[in-house]
Amino acid sequence: MVSTPRLVIAAPASNSGKTTVATGLMAAFAARGLAVSPHKVGPDYIDPGYHSLATGRPGRNLDAYMCGTDLIAPLFAHGSAGCDLAVVEGVMGLYDGASGQGELASTAQVAKLLRAPVVLVVDASSQSRSVAALVHGFASWDPEVRIGGVILNKVASDRHEALLRDALDESGLPVLGVLRRAPQVATPSRHLGLVPVAERQGDAVDAVRAMGERVLAGCDLDALMALARTAPALADEAWAPAYAPAEGPRPVVAVAGGAAFTFAYAEHAELLTAAGAEVVVFDPLRDEKLPVGTAGLVIGGGFPEVYAPELSANEPLRRAVTELALRGAPVAAECAGLLYLARELDGKPMCGVLDATARMSERLTLGYRQAVAVSDSPLAAAGTRMRGHEFHRTVLEPGAGPVPAWGMHQPERRVEGYVQRGVHASYLHTHWAASPEVARRFVEHCRAR
Repeated sequence: MVSTPRLVIAAPASNSGKTTVATGLMAAFAARGLAVSPHKVGPDYIDPGYHSLATGRPGRNLDAYMCGTDLIAPLFAHGSAGCDLAVVEGVMGLYDGASGQGELASTAQVAKLLRAPVVLVVDASSQSRSVAALVHGFASWDPEVRIGGVILNKVASDRHEALLRDALDESGLPVLGVLRRAPQVATPSRHLGLVPVAERQGDAVDAVRAMGERVLAGCDLDALMALARTAPALADEAWAPAYAPAEGPRPVVAVAGGAAFTFAYAEHAELLTAAGAEVVVFDPLRDEKLPVGTAGLVIGGGFPEVYAPELSANEPLRRAVTELALRGAPVAAECAGLLYLARELDGKPMCGVLDATARMSERLTLGYRQAVAVSDSPLAAAGTRMRGHEFHRTVLEPGAGPVPAWGMHQPERRVEGYVQRGVHASYLHTHWAASPEVARRFVEHCRAR
């Protein structure tokens, strides 16, 4: 049984202040000495970094499209085990999900799967009495979604607050917090969203602290905790990356990290470890050598385009990566990793493992995908079906090698990525908790080297 008190922080639309409120709540409750479990709906990699900074625990994603609805509660239970409170930040608007697929992957669906009360964050900057109609509409749209209260964001003055409270008195939903406009708490953004924590260091710490102080001053933490405790127990067993690996030495799997490669799901490292690997993180911006004994390499997503000159300047590491790949070692690369393995990125030399060039583009490629492995690789056997997500403003030419990594089936049919020797490289982000066999297969190939 999962009995962790929990709240889902949602909003009518993006840019309403969900991240500020969710992160601030995590920081404020953690400052009270509570163990807070942080979660994010959807495939977002950046917000969980701020959540982790606020709580001291790994930020974890709950994605009903990539992982399936049956895994949402077990993954939640895994992350929240032993915690006093769980805070789940939503994605987009409360009822927005996978395009054209109803409620799938929406915040509302996750809230229902977790049987969690929702706190609606409303940007009140351009309204007064109309806020009641907005809140009433969201609260009554789906009777299975329980909105337990409202936090008003970007409130201009005491008079503005009084008007909003008077209007909401008629809605029957309590106002659990009021936040005034505070530009000093804003976090910088760029082409793919917020700037990741790993790139801001001290500034990110200050921002999270400011969010916590702002929420502490403007929200009723006792009422929010009481609401969280109304969530009923879930009869779901916690997901676990359990696996009995073969006897023998633990192969070293090097995982790219640092400021250029910040996109990673916590469960991936857990699955690799459970499959018998020794996971060692390295920083391609700073480290000139791969970890000692590296038998396999995982290069996830991030912002290599921001750090192209620095990545290119680290020639010793680029050579080491190329040599490892040429020896046929297992290499799994997603998005940023794909670009790093190319010949060049925005004119700067990269590893040259793949006969392709990459460049920044004005066009945003974004969305969920259905994919099937085109051929055997250390990551997936031919015919393996997975769901994933693309999120980038770069173009790779050519987009697929002689042996592509994936055949895409949504939203259009195409092939994409590269499989050569032990390399599996693609723009597609995947969540291995949905297909743990890929981690086991990858580690088995590393052990066989």
